Amino acid sequence: MIRILKQLRRRVRQLLRAVPAEKYAFWRRRPVRARTVLYESFAGNGMLCNPEALFRALLSAPDQADLLHIWVLDSPRRHPAITAEFATHPRVRFVRYRSSAYFRALATSGYLINNATFPAEFSKRPGQTYLNTWHGTPLKQMGYDMPGGAIEAANTLRNFVAADFLLAANAFMAEQMYEKAYRLRGAYRGLIVEEGYPRIDRQFLTEDQQRRGREQLAASGIELGDLDTGGREIVLYAPTWKGDSFSTPDDDVLQLVEAVSEMQSLLGERYVVLLKTHQIVHRFAAHNAELRRILVSNEIPSNVVLGLSAVLITDYSSIFIDYLPLSRPIVFLAPDLDDYTRTRGLYFEPEEWPGAVCTTPAEVTAAILAPLDMPESVAVTARASTWRDRLAAHETGSSARRVIDVVFRGQRSGYRVRPSSPDARPSVLLFIGGMLPNGITASAVNLLNSIDHTALDVSVQFAYPRGAAQLANQALINPAVRQFMRVGGMNGSKLTHLRRKLAARRGDADIHRTNRAQSALWDDEWTRCFGDVRFDAVIDFSGYGPFWSTLLLHSPPAVRSIWLHNDMAAEVHRRVNGRESMKLTLPEVFALYPEFDRIVSVSPGLTELNRRELSSYCTARPEQFVTAPNLIDARRVAASAAVSLRSLNEYRTEIDSTADGTIDSTVDNTATGEPEWVTQLLADNDTVWFVTVGRFSPEKNQARLLRAFAQVHARMPQARLTIVGYGPLRADLEQLVDTLGVRGAAFIVGPFANPFPILAASDCFVLSSDYEGQPMVILEAATLGLPIVTVDFRSVHDALPNHALHIVAQDDDALAQGMLEFMTGSVPAGTLDTTGYNAAALAGFLRATSLATGEMTRNS
Repeated sequence: MIRILKQLRRRVRQLLRAVPAEKYAFWRRRPVRARTVLYESFAGNGMLCNPEALFRALLSAPDQADLLHIWVLDSPRRHPAITAEFATHPRVRFVRYRSSAYFRALATSGYLINNATFPAEFSKRPGQTYLNTWHGTPLKQMGYDMPGGAIEAANTLRNFVAADFLLAANAFMAEQMYEKAYRLRGAYRGLIVEEGYPRIDRQFLTEDQQRRGREQLAASGIELGDLDTGGREIVLYAPTWKGDSFSTPDDDVLQLVEAVSEMQSLLGERYVVLLKTHQIVHRFAAHNAELRRILVSNEIPSNVVLGLSAVLITDYSSIFIDYLPLSRPIVFLAPDLDDYTRTRGLYFEPEEWPGAVCTTPAEVTAAILAPLDMPESVAVTARASTWRDRLAAHETGSSARRVIDVVFRGQRSGYRVRPSSPDARPSVLLFIGGMLPNGITASAVNLLNSIDHTALDVSVQFAYPRGAAQLANQALINPAVRQFMRVGGMNGSKLTHLRRKLAARRGDADIHRTNRAQSALWDDEWTRCFGDVRFDAVIDFSGYGPFWSTLLLHSPPAVRSIWLHNDMAAEVHRRVNGRESMKLTLPEVFALYPEFDRIVSVSPGLTELNRRELSSYCTARPEQFVTAPNLIDARRVAASAAVSLRSLNEYRTEIDSTADGTIDSTVDNTATGEPEWVTQLLADNDTVWFVTVGRFSPEKNQARLLRAFAQVHARMPQARLTIVGYGPLRADLEQLVDTLGVRGAAFIVGPFANPFPILAASDCFVLSSDYEGQPMVILEAATLGLPIVTVDFRSVHDALPNHALHIVAQDDDALAQGMLEFMTGSVPAGTLDTTGYNAAALAGFLRATSLATGEMTRNS
């Protein structure tokens, strides 16, 4: 009954997801409404920022009177002033964020304007023009400049490369944020508009506008004094959000209120200190009645409030750059400066900032009240002038008009509009798999760390990482690499997807290009993931997933390659939990091979093997099969091996699932204290340790290794064995340890993000696999100088370039004999000239992908 209820709940969730997806698919088939504009600010958090300024300018422009304006609000009821202002306007509509009407507007509006990002479903259609205005020149580091910033940047990068126009307030923002921090140099194919920020236009207030603004603040509950006599001067406190993630900010409203109260007490009645929270924090404070007297409502544009303010207090928010054109005092309250600088990073040192930098509210009030002729005040004024010249030179009160000229009127001459800075490097995209700890991930990371990034512009794609092991591997990717993490899923109707899946079941591999609807489905998914980016070479480096292989075949013209890391025909029949789980999916991949320019195996022997064995699965030509060996990151292996074995419990990694999708529920990550195998391995005695590392799955055949070890241990009681890994056969291997009577001498351990200290502490590496490609773990063992005993499989003779392997037959007795031969001194240490090997392997990669020969299609 419980199982039935779970299945029922799963079906209900699928249905709830399917209905809006089907509606969105319908609207994406409808014509684009060329003269409709969709505006979104902070996921519907109000009529705010640059989109609001552009909206009002367009609404009043006589030559744009035919435009229909649609505003996204998270809930129209939460914004009564906005909805009331335009309730009867014939050309203004409101839609609720993520409603059916929202997705209709997202799919059919001719113009799309956002100051942040559209959701994962968004994919720009032909006929749509997308302007991303962003929401500020950054003081704090952004995108890839942030620690771990690639993950936070995933949907932002996807939005940026889809945009036709990116708005920059100044050259620093265009270059440092867009081109460097978000890696758009050479990838972005739209235009950067460096014409200032439309929202700042609203700060230059007439006397009448000032009065109306103060009246609006007073109506919201803020005590400004007698408006007829000018009232109290406004000191605006506008800090940025805090926390580890933009999507889950800290609720620090109470601390902010305490700071406001202290500053108000010290400044006296001449001033009123108001709090303007960041948009993503505003929800924590908006419904608190006690805050009405100090909290600035989202209904009042921030830049209008800046125009009313005599002093601005902030921390790391870009709002102070908006304030610069007014030439009024700025004070920074940054009690957490050291911590924030360490964890988030800043583009400018505090001593450069255009205002006094304080750590307490008392210091802030002292800075506000300080005489202007004091040396520190004079120095601050000079710094502020420099900042205005650099970052606010375009803020003359007419930015909105200039941006509208460029985007809506098609004017370019005389405006600061340019493409992204050119990049002469050939560009390559690699899909690198599921990022689980396995040979494919290791070889991908090694390749990315070995490529000369001054010569190649490298991007990778993989599914958005969620598990600890995936995140750990993602963190190993070379920082020079652009990362396209796939967020969300394919658009399109469920009927179209059903036809896709049925075609795959019946082996119709050509449908993705021969059927118009199916081809459009895949083209749209490429656009959803990569926008307008073009690559010279596109590589399916994993080679196991028909979805990913098909997606890469829908790239714009490029040299397309697919990697074969194993004896692929043998992989078809690999059994996991009694099922041949790849019996359907791998033939789907094989059927796509003829459409790739190169079919790349990781050793010469494997190339010949795959060319021969796959001939019954596909019609690929023999010359399509080429070789590119895996690379080894010797420095990382050596550094990782130097970690203390006693600290390994800290490196234990929770694996969410095996590569086959099977949950490894037998892993115990709650154990405390030093495990017995660590104590034994570190003991200064006469024990001899064999080790292997790999998935606990049938093709690795660790059961054969255990049986062989039992023979060795019976003759040599000092022998020990450690099997490191994870996977669905763990319980079976544990049971076999007991059945063979080697408990206490043979240990099943892991998973570990860093297994190298175990290898380094061991005496001999053993491999018992039924088949392999070019095992990364053999290269790693040789790098550490371990003697290597391996059973014979069809590609084993190419596993090491110098053939420094002790190869035995694929049976228990032969493997046991090989291990005994090591114990008697007959197996020499493994060796690998990693420098020479990597140079040859990297040259093979460049040849296989045509990146070395200039054969690729240049996409300038």
